[in-house]
Amino acid sequence: MRAQAATADVDTITKMFRLDGKVAIVTGASAGLGVSLSAALAGAGADVVVAARRIDRLKGTAELIRGYGREALAHEVDIGDPAQCAGLVDAAMDKFGRVDILINNAGLASAVPATRETPEAFRSVVDVNLAGSFWMAQACAAVMTPGSSIINISSVLAYTTAALPQAAYSASKAGLVGLTRDLAAQWGRDPGIRVNSLAPGFFETEMTESYPPDYVTDTLEPRFLLGRAGRAEELAATTVWLASQAAGYVTGQTILVDGGMSAT
Repeated sequence: MRAQAATADVDTITKMFRLDGKVAIVTGASAGLGVSLSAALAGAGADVVVAARRIDRLKGTAELIRGYGREALAHEVDIGDPAQCAGLVDAAMDKFGRVDILINNAGLASAVPATRETPEAFRSVVDVNLAGSFWMAQACAAVMTPGSSIINISSVLAYTTAALPQAAYSASKAGLVGLTRDLAAQWGRDPGIRVNSLAPGFFETEMTESYPPDYVTDTLEPRFLLGRAGRAEELAATTVWLASQAAGYVTGQTILVDGGMSAT
């Protein structure tokens, strides 16, 4: 007996990209890509808990979310502290009663030659970028239900170098790729959480403002196969897809959003 070809209803497919009724937590939401990711999730229908160390700047992100007709909660947090991560999830549960999506976006960078990087400086980057992402994932997994999604924001520097001394940053972002695979394996069946990561290439953010003059034009742009830097909405759109049921059969993956930089 021949198997029938699978068909899909177009309306059903479109609805799979929606996040109505979902609650998301976005760390590092006070500036840069964190603001764009928070707004995109709200635009897709999610209520959003925005978190960062700079509570004053979170207020603007929260207002942006409310402008999409969604509810927002701003919460001050240092994700390097496991207790504060647990407190953030508790606040989300008190406000909304659920957590469906975690975007581990908070991060630190350094550009210090490896021969001069101090133990304290190296650990500070790893403690936030890698350990902090784990503390947040651990806290969220305790309350998430089947179908939930965790997205770790890694970097193209997990796969390549970019002519800057970034040992701590690169190591922490490569660690996120391994962490993503392991958590996906542990949590896929029970409690049914998908865990993926995104590895952005060059996007203009507060972090990149400190790059040396001409570094982008002379060093990075020749490696952009698409001939340009990324646009915030492009990473945000990929994030919404990965958070939604449109990516319901995707887990344990790291998706490069880098304009082809990693291929050069």
